[in-house]
Amino acid sequence: MILNIILLIIGFVLLIKGADFLVEGSSLVAKRFGISNVVIGLTVIAFGTSAPELIVNIISSVKGNSDIGMGNIVGSNISNILLILGVSALFSSLKVDKSIIKKQIPFSILASIALFLLINSTIVNGVGPDGLMRSGGLVLILFFCIFLYYTFSVVKKEDNFREVLRRLFSFRFFKRVCDNGEILQKGGNLTSVFMIIGGIVALFFGGKFIVDSSVFIASSLGLSQALIGLTIVAVGTSLPELAASVVAARKNQADMAVGNVIGSNIFNILWVLGLSAVISPISYNPAMNFDIIFLIIISLGLLPLIFMGKKYHFTKKEGLLLITLYIAYLVYIIIRG
Repeated sequence: MILNIILLIIGFVLLIKGADFLVEGSSLVAKRFGISNVVIGLTVIAFGTSAPELIVNIISSVKGNSDIGMGNIVGSNISNILLILGVSALFSSLKVDKSIIKKQIPFSILASIALFLLINSTIVNGVGPDGLMRSGGLVLILFFCIFLYYTFSVVKKEDNFREVLRRLFSFRFFKRVCDNGEILQKGGNLTSVFMIIGGIVALFFGGKFIVDSSVFIASSLGLSQALIGLTIVAVGTSLPELAASVVAARKNQADMAVGNVIGSNIFNILWVLGLSAVISPISYNPAMNFDIIFLIIISLGLLPLIFMGKKYHFTKKEGLLLITLYIAYLVYIIIRG
C-alpha cells in the first residue's frame, strides 16, 4: 500500500511537469511554424494526453477486462467536458474558436452517437450481441481518419499548410538546427520537439502510475470494474488532459485548452476504442447506456452554453455549472454501484 501511495505522488509530479513541457513546447512550435494553437490542441496535445486511455484500454482488451476499458473511455469523456473544462474556466475565461463550434464539437457528438449505435446492436437491428465488435472498431477508425482530414483542412485554410510541411521536413531546417546549436537556445526548434516528446512521455508514465495505484487501492475495497472504470480510472487517465488544459488556460492559451478537451474526446472514442476493439472485441454492459446518453446530452449542451453569458466563451459561471453537474453525476453512479 505504501509503494502505491509513493507511485501515486510520483505520478502527479510527472503529470504536472509533463503538461507544462507539452503545452510550452507545442506553443513554441505553433508560433515558429505558423500553426494555430487550436490545431496543436486538437492533434499533438490531444493525442499525447490520450495516451493513458490508449494503454489502459489495450491492456484491458488483451486481459478481457472490458468493463474497465469501456468505463474508462466513457467516464474520461464525461470528466473531460464537465471537470476539465469546468476547472480550466475557473482559471481563465476560455474563448472557443469558431472552427471548434462548427466542426470539432459536432464531430465529438457524432462520435458518441456512433458509439451508442455500434455497441447496441440488439436495439438497432435486433440481432447480434451487445458490444463493440472488430467491424465496429474499424468503423470508428474510419471516422477517426475523416476527423484528421477535417482537422488538417483547418491547417490548410489558416496556417499555410504547404509552407509548414516544407519547413518542417526541409533538410536545411535540420542542418540549421544542428549547425547553429539552436538546441541550446530557449525556444529552439529541436528544443521544442524535445519538450513535446518529453511532455508526452512524462504524461504517459504519470498517468499510468496514478491509474495503477488507484486501481490497486480501489480493488482492495471490493469495487466493481465498471465503477472503477467510470470513476478512478476515468479521472486518473483524464488527469493529463486536466493538467494540460489548466496550464494552457493559465498561459492564456484558451483555444489550446478547449481544443485539447474536444480533441481528446474524439481521440478516445474513435481511435482508442476503435483500436481496442480491433485488437479484441469489447463486451458491453447495457447498464452503461445511461452514461453514454449522458455523454451525448452534455456534448450537445456545450453548444448553447458557449452562447450563454459572454458569447464564444466559457466563463467562471459556466465552469461552476459544469463542475456541479460532474459532482452530481459522480454521486449518482456511486449510489448506483
